[in-house]
Amino acid sequence: MTMEALIIKSKNRSDLELIKELVKKMGLESKSLSEEDVEDLGLTILMKQTDRSKTVTRETVMRKLDGE
Repeated sequence: MTMEALIIKSKNRSDLELIKELVKKMGLESKSLSEEDVEDLGLTILMKQTDRSKTVTRETVMRKLDGE
């Protein structure tokens, strides 16, 4: 069985509480994520999509960090 997840971002707490109550009544699980958790999840997705077939030298990275 494939598990899927749904992320819902609400503009106010009362709407979010209503959705959480509906999820609970349906017998489904839910988890609240902080703004930091959402950012971390986004970064994780981007890292998984990154093209790792190309490499750069350490010097190139250091030049970028130095602002050159």
